[in-house]
Amino acid sequence: MQTDVLIVGSGAAGLTAALNLADRFRVTVLAKGALNDGSTSWAQGGIAAVLEPGDTFDNHVEDTMIAGAGLNDREIVEFVVEGAPAAITRLTELGVPFAMDGEVLHLTREGGHSHRRIVHVADATGWAVQDALQKAAEAHPNITLVPDQVAIDLVTGRHEERYSGAGRVWGVYAVDRVSGHVNLYTAHATILATGGAGRTYLFSTAPRGATGDGIAMAWRAGARVANMEFMQFHPTCLYNLEVKNFLITEAVRGEGGQLKNPNTGHRFMPDLDPRAELAPRDVVARAIDAEIKRYGLDYVHLDISHMPADFVRGHFPNIHEKLLGLGIDMTTQPIPVVPAQHYTCGGVVIDRDGRTDLPGLYAAGECTESGLHGANRLASNSLLECFVFGEAAARSIAANWDTLPAVPAIRAWDESRVTDSDEEVVIKQNWTEIRRFMWNYVGIVRTTKRLERAQNRIKLLSSEVDDYYGHFRVTPDLIELRNLIQTAELIVRSALHRHESRGLHFTLDYPGLAAEAVDTILIP
Repeated sequence: MQTDVLIVGSGAAGLTAALNLADRFRVTVLAKGALNDGSTSWAQGGIAAVLEPGDTFDNHVEDTMIAGAGLNDREIVEFVVEGAPAAITRLTELGVPFAMDGEVLHLTREGGHSHRRIVHVADATGWAVQDALQKAAEAHPNITLVPDQVAIDLVTGRHEERYSGAGRVWGVYAVDRVSGHVNLYTAHATILATGGAGRTYLFSTAPRGATGDGIAMAWRAGARVANMEFMQFHPTCLYNLEVKNFLITEAVRGEGGQLKNPNTGHRFMPDLDPRAELAPRDVVARAIDAEIKRYGLDYVHLDISHMPADFVRGHFPNIHEKLLGLGIDMTTQPIPVVPAQHYTCGGVVIDRDGRTDLPGLYAAGECTESGLHGANRLASNSLLECFVFGEAAARSIAANWDTLPAVPAIRAWDESRVTDSDEEVVIKQNWTEIRRFMWNYVGIVRTTKRLERAQNRIKLLSSEVDDYYGHFRVTPDLIELRNLIQTAELIVRSALHRHESRGLHFTLDYPGLAAEAVDTILIP
């Protein structure tokens, strides 16, 4: 199938780009599963924007730089922050029902922010945003939405019928989750909006499909990847052995929630940081991790029961309802929480137009390293990045359309030398093994020895999976496993390279901060 612009990913970044392109071009959007299965739908908190009287762009920029431990690109931070109010306006016009305080938007506050600037829809902002964008995309005659397409690899010059070493990207090969058939999708320009790599870890707030696909595909095709060691761990994921990845939004702490030792009832954050529960996520996650290890706990308590019950129910209706179903009334009881992998701060290197190193390939959102987040993402800057860079990529493609070459003849996917797998257990075993050793060896607190152990295991698994990939027909599970291993390798390589503790990368072997903040850039 040929189209003008191909977008891989149907979340906030992908659909924003599609809607900005569709008035002029035919756009095809591929979703890995259902259209709303990605991370956008799961975002509880909100979108950061300077809207409160007395707040300024400079304040938002400074908060972002402080959270990012000085590794952010200030020009990019300014570009994104200044684009936030307009993004909120466009979302309002699309029908996103943001919470109001009389005639003005209700703003909440989250960790690391010096002002109230989080625009939200109760505690289900992402779901409302996804719904509005998706309805607009479904209604547009120039947008084709294709679910259940698991991208295998980018189509480049080496897949042309007349081989080219130029490295230009022409689209993707993708396996249909339902039929098992491999489809070829080609386009003049391709945008990766595939989300992060949270499922590299055993405990994660990310959806099942967050397996680093875009990052791994871009790396294999020859694009640079940066800052993969900076994996953000959300401090407060519900501790429940049945419900593995239910996030308790940062806004619970923003509205007065306190972290306490479940044995003693002691509120420990004020002992460690003057910002207490409103310290940046890396600080809070390490504090909880230390408290759990020091006292041999399974979890700590997040307690907002001292606030009025109507206030709690009104601000957090979805969380309140979910917890009630699990036997916890957050208006009268504390919530058991643990840290869990939450956000991938590194990714495919892009410029302010969303361009990657490869001609014809753009990227936006969590799969990228734009310079916005630095060593640690500031709360509620993630959806914002999707809107600003989704639009930037669309704007760049439209502006340069006349210079884009025609799509050449591309070879179809070749399955002539492979057979159906007779040992799916290999995939399941390796998937579980990766996530467990990444959690134990490449988690919140690291050491060189642990990282080297992880690296050795990755080498063994890589050769197993490469052999498997070469002999058997591709399946969605095999594609995801291949990408998980590649992403894990990039994370560990980056972590071993950084001989300091900065932001989300904390290592006992190098606890100090280096004099200069330098990006970790990996070159294929």
